Parts: sequence; structure tokens; C-alpha cells
Amino acid sequence: MRALIVTLLLAGPAWAESPMTGDEFETLVTGKTLTYSNATGPYGIEYYAPNRQVIWSFIGGECEVGEWVEVSTPTGPSICFTYESEPNPQCWYVYGDKGQIRADFVGSTGGSILYQLAETEPLVCGGVGA
Repeated sequence: MRALIVTLLLAGPAWAESPMTGDEFETLVTGKTLTYSNATGPYGIEYYAPNRQVIWSFIGGECEVGEWVEVSTPTGPSICFTYESEPNPQCWYVYGDKGQIRADFVGSTGGSILYQLAETEPLVCGGVGA
């Protein structure tokens, strides 16, 4: 019971947050290249092009072209990404967290959460910068 109370206290502030809308997310990220981390360390890099287009790479991986859209859910707006190799949408609730982005995977139990580490230099894919 004590663990449940601690968990609820720690999770409580997240319930009060509202996920970003697509317009808010677009304003925040367009034209930027952001590096993300998960609980174990650096995870991936994404360049946000105009018109909701993206280029994603896992750390040390190949680049993939994709796009994102806003999808309404009962919990609030989510940002859903599709990529060349993964046409099934990957959806995230995106929050502003102390001037950085925190993204919680939709439908995840036990937490796939990404945190923005930094705005980085342009992403380089096969010798071509993005």
C-alpha cells in the first residue's frame, strides 16, 4: 500500500499536465534537430522539417524519413509519427518540461518516456545534412 501511495504522489503532477497540441509542437520544433534520451541514455536524433516532415535516426542508426500528425485521444492530443520502415503510427503525448520536451509513448504501461537532451547540429544522413 505504501508503494502505491508513493507512486500516486510521484505520478500526480503528470495528471495535471496537458499534452501539447500539434500547433504548439510545430511551433516549438520546426527547423530544429533534437537529441532524445530514455532512462538508459541517448536514444535518437530527429530533425523537424517544415510541413510536419521529419528525419529520424536512432543513435548510431540509419536515417528514416517520416511525417507527424496530431491525433485527438480521450486523454488529450497526441503527436503520431510514421516512417518509411514503420507505417504504423507511433504516438506520443508531448509535454513542455522546463523548456525541454518530454514525450510519453501512448499506450505504454510502465513507461516509454523520452526526454530532450539538447538541440544539436544538423543531422547527417549518408553524407547529406538535414
